[in-house]
Amino acid sequence: MAESEHKTPLQTIDGNTLIAMCLSRAGVEKMFGVVGIPVTSLANRAVALGIRFISFHNEQSAGYAASAYGYLTRRPGILLTVSGPGCVHGLAGLSNAAVNAWPMVLISGSSEQGLTGRGDFQELDQIAAVKPFSKFSVKATDVSKIPTCVFDVIDWALAGRPGGTYLDVPSDVLRQRVEESEAEKLITEALNSRKNELIEKPRVSNSEIHKAVDLLRKAQRPLIVFGKGAAYARAENALRKLVESTGIPFLPTPMGKGLLSDTHELAATAARSLAIGKCDVALVVGARLNWLLHFGEPPKWSKDVKFILVDISKEEIELRNPCLGIVGDAKDVLETIHKEIKDDPFCLGKTHPWVESIKSKAKDNVAKMEVQLAKDVVPFNFMTPMRIIRDAILEMGSPAPILVSEGANTMDVGRSVLVQTEPRTRLDAGTWGTMGVGLGYCIAAAMASPDRLVVAVEGDSGFGFSGMEVETLVRYQLPVVVIVFNNGGVYGGDRRNSEEITGPYKDDPAPTSFVPGAAYHTLVEAFGGKGYLAGTPDELKSALSESFSARKPTVINVTIDPYAGAESGRLQHKN
Repeated sequence: MAESEHKTPLQTIDGNTLIAMCLSRAGVEKMFGVVGIPVTSLANRAVALGIRFISFHNEQSAGYAASAYGYLTRRPGILLTVSGPGCVHGLAGLSNAAVNAWPMVLISGSSEQGLTGRGDFQELDQIAAVKPFSKFSVKATDVSKIPTCVFDVIDWALAGRPGGTYLDVPSDVLRQRVEESEAEKLITEALNSRKNELIEKPRVSNSEIHKAVDLLRKAQRPLIVFGKGAAYARAENALRKLVESTGIPFLPTPMGKGLLSDTHELAATAARSLAIGKCDVALVVGARLNWLLHFGEPPKWSKDVKFILVDISKEEIELRNPCLGIVGDAKDVLETIHKEIKDDPFCLGKTHPWVESIKSKAKDNVAKMEVQLAKDVVPFNFMTPMRIIRDAILEMGSPAPILVSEGANTMDVGRSVLVQTEPRTRLDAGTWGTMGVGLGYCIAAAMASPDRLVVAVEGDSGFGFSGMEVETLVRYQLPVVVIVFNNGGVYGGDRRNSEEITGPYKDDPAPTSFVPGAAYHTLVEAFGGKGYLAGTPDELKSALSESFSARKPTVINVTIDPYAGAESGRLQHKN
């Protein structure tokens, strides 16, 4: 008998298994996506290696989940899609990650390399398609290249300002096989050659810290503004020390809310116009001077204000051309500023004219709003149910629920009424004003923080983008309560004037109208979840009490007067 006949057959693995192995070695714990040809085996291999795969109905919602998961965990959210249209649908999440500066990796199968240009199944130049939204994109052209490609897209997603990256895996590469021993060698080599410079944080310049402290020390009306970049950097403790040692009032952007409690005595949220209109030095940390902050320009801001802009991205600082720019991680910069101030302390004090003016204005504005909130208006306006929801959330104490909010009136009113007391407990439409993020964000939050209840407060239009994902909530039994403000359409149904109701289709519903009285709560019941219809304060209070206690997939359908509220004032001039 020939010697070769005694040899044990070599064990081999395919490209699907090798990708799953690499993701596991990189510390990936969760994946989001929609499976199908050619990536179903990849999802199954990942699950077998201990990676939880959350399967969605739509790649857009899965992508929004992956982007928010990256923000909440500081580990790239992984989205897996099929080729062609699956990849295109995934661009919703990738673009959302890019604009919000959240780490995310889109992995898509693609058509056979040898059939390029011949009309293969779902053929698309996916590298070109993702280019506007990806910091780094790569195609694994051979099974041997998979480890390097996987670790590169993960590292690039985290490098500098976080964002989205893309890995393209042709179906022929997924089928290619390699010996197990060779696979281990390839993974080890790729791990050893990872580019450490990509994930190193920039070193803070001491000279710039000195200048920043000098500007703050000499300011008569200083203000600290922070956003979700500071939240991502886990800068809350450094912020608290700086604010409380200096007595400087602070203003969070919407997703910065909760880094310091909205109830803090130096919170300027309720005096926002005064704070940004009169401050002479603004320390802006992890927030861009974009539309959310009126571009840092008059008339909202004083023409003489001096901006100290702290950002992880040098390019962002150069784009805004502030009085002083500090490139660095938000937490590192704030800690260094506080250390510098400790050596020569200064504090505005509670009786400082600037502090007193902020507190007085905030107190007056809150009092006026509370007068409106105190009224039980039925049929519901936006304020009455929002107050009831606020009070129910606050009664839960800590850990506070993660709040997800989207919509026009619903989100705008919620930003003013709902109170954030803990970091990273608010997710909303964000920098890009993305509609449809709701259920994806809910699922991401439940995966990132399993100890917290997740509460979504959504308009009926926003809910409609991703409503089918309530089945996903039930399938995985996630502790998510979705509250739908149902006013019959976008902004509130038919708001056309008489001049607009003309033409051959004048009897059609308005472009802003939905079916009146839609029974959204029954949708979740179709899959075994719990639904409530609430049109009075007692009905809503009861629904919230039961659902918050049960921590099960729930939809509460809150009936809102279609004529309550108005189109978002912030966006009115853009329409």
